Amino acid sequence: MQQSFVATRRFFDDRNFPKGFTRSGRFTLAEGNLLEKHGIALQELEQGSRTPQTDEEHHFVMVCKGEAEAASAVEKTWLKYKQRVQEKRKFHTVFGKKRIADSSDDFSYVEADSD
Repeated sequence: MQQSFVATRRFFDDRNFPKGFTRSGRFTLAEGNLLEKHGIALQELEQGSRTPQTDEEHHFVMVCKGEAEAASAVEKTWLKYKQRVQEKRKFHTVFGKKRIADSSDDFSYVEADSD
């Protein structure tokens, strides 16, 4: 029996996840490892640069085209990855939108006597 989603190298997305999938806080350890191990194969299958060899790979291609529901962990993880890449990341800051007016008379400065 042929093994599905075999990749010759690890998959990294330094543009969207510069610290790696597992350190991004957006994937579980298992999902991050799955993406690293099989991501190249999944990407090639989705783009059509690789021909599906097994039933699992055929079903994965159908899921990518929207012709079937994601059933396996591989399919669900890839869809989650695609969703995370497409969504805009919110940036939170401790500063508000309003700028505080610069008023120099809020503070009084006392010069120290030099005795």
